[in-house]
Amino acid sequence: MPGIIEVDDLVKEFRTFERREGLIGALTNLFHRDYRTVRAVDRITFVIKPGEMVGYIGPNGAGKSTTIKMLTGILVPTSGYIRASGYIPWKQRSEYTKTIGVVFGQRTQLWWDIAVVESFQLLRRIYGVSDSDYKARMKRFDEVLELGRYLHTPVRKLSLGERMRCDAAAALLHNPPVLFLDEPTIGLDIVAKENIRAFLKQVNQEFGTTILLTTHDLSDIEELCQRLMIIDHGRLLFDGRLEELKHRLWRESTIKVDFRDREQAQRFEALSLPHIKTEKLGELTYRLTFDREERSTADVIRQVVLNADVLDIAIEEQSIEEVVKRIYLGGVFEAAAR
Repeated sequence: MPGIIEVDDLVKEFRTFERREGLIGALTNLFHRDYRTVRAVDRITFVIKPGEMVGYIGPNGAGKSTTIKMLTGILVPTSGYIRASGYIPWKQRSEYTKTIGVVFGQRTQLWWDIAVVESFQLLRRIYGVSDSDYKARMKRFDEVLELGRYLHTPVRKLSLGERMRCDAAAALLHNPPVLFLDEPTIGLDIVAKENIRAFLKQVNQEFGTTILLTTHDLSDIEELCQRLMIIDHGRLLFDGRLEELKHRLWRESTIKVDFRDREQAQRFEALSLPHIKTEKLGELTYRLTFDREERSTADVIRQVVLNADVLDIAIEEQSIEEVVKRIYLGGVFEAAAR
């Protein structure tokens, strides 16, 4: 099956000049500048098939957002090839943008000072969505995202979670075959994140929408994606199944538990918990570490709360920076090639 997104040997370079310090340096900069070239994306190649949900992760400055901007036609590559939805994004932008939806976590495509419903009406006309399709989709969005309560509120008065729900709906108003998400859950609380994730799952399953997701939240990846690409310093380090990477790098899970009082902590200490390493952090606080291949996180939490009165539980996720560091330590490339 041909890819709905095809990228080959993609490069993006930026030319910047180095500013000198002080008054003399500022005067020198007026007449003479020293330039350097920064390669933000370094010869990456991948193919995404229709209906895939792919996670695209890496540390800050790795090249994720630059890649997304080239894939959406905002930036022109220095060299290389992109074809998405049958178009070359930066050459055929007018036709191409009708086939994609985009959500940038730090920006909104809605008009700031008008009611949400007015933004949707404007987008409906821009994309040429029929009246019947518009009504059906708005009904669907309200069922899943509960948009009805926000429709007559100006965008500037929405909370971040409410705005993200509206942005997700706006990106899918014209039912595009491809959706690009750049940090869609950044800054959201747990409930808001779950609403967005559930919505994206339904869209993918019901309409076969292809989704490319960049995020710093590994929970987004685990909940939504089966395939993962990792980028750092502009280079694609890993492209494969999430299960493969979890087996090699994410096998260890950690949970921090706060008990209500000393009696409850002692009840926990008396438990037999095979394959779990327990570390006491404070009088009532413990850290539990275990191999996710042997015990599921849900099972461990269930066993703890059924036997002791818990005040708080926190799942401690590995950072993406830590995952990238472990890839650099070796073994993953060879394993992926086998």
